[in-house]
Amino acid sequence: MQLQPQHAEYSAIRDAVLRVEELGADVVFNWDHFYPLSGDPDGLHFEGWSMLGAWAEQTERIEFGTLVNCNSYRNADLQADMARTLDHVSAKGGTGRFIFGTGAGWFERDYDEYGYEFGTPGTRLAALAEALPRIRSRWAKLNPAPTRDIPVMIGGKGERKTLRIVAEHADIWHSFVQPDELGHKLDVLKRWGDEVGRDVSTITVSNELDRKGEDVAHADALYDAGVRLFTIGVSGPDYDLAPVRRWLEWRDAKNA
Repeated sequence: MQLQPQHAEYSAIRDAVLRVEELGADVVFNWDHFYPLSGDPDGLHFEGWSMLGAWAEQTERIEFGTLVNCNSYRNADLQADMARTLDHVSAKGGTGRFIFGTGAGWFERDYDEYGYEFGTPGTRLAALAEALPRIRSRWAKLNPAPTRDIPVMIGGKGERKTLRIVAEHADIWHSFVQPDELGHKLDVLKRWGDEVGRDVSTITVSNELDRKGEDVAHADALYDAGVRLFTIGVSGPDYDLAPVRRWLEWRDAKNA
């Protein structure tokens, strides 16, 4: 579940997180942007990482994170420390529940308005490739260490650069690739895995579901193609969770 932090007061977001956990969803994500991506471009909006600390305390079972973090906004070692802290805040006597979703960034307005250099897709991907080893290195140095090997989710589908980064660093690969494209992308991912010495069959494949909760044939095709983490995005102000209920029923039928 991606609760898009736009067009809603925070009280509505807080309530939606509770309802999502009560419904039985496995993961709740937000996103890492500074302005709405749909609707009124200057509508209500909240920053993602600050919100995650509240979610870590508010929830008991559900995993959580950003879909996805923008690597460009923060020093790599700082990102690692923020992630480790959320891991501990969410542990509550057990293991943490934070998923470190990350990507190269793409929404130019975020960069322009907040004073970050936008660069090019190539420079942003190079920065992501440089940051990920630093993040893992920092996790190994922090005291206390993370409570678990924090799962890394990487978003994107580019074959020359992104899928290599996925092969080397990701535990979860997220994209919007269609079912008929997925086999080819997974072949590319395997070739990159062979090159970097990684068994990519251990990577969980993630994709987007129909936001109305109706296109079951498409979801079945994604499942048959290898997708095992399915996300659905819902925007404010009201956070209608009826489609989430329908997709949870579909999930439970698959797992029966």
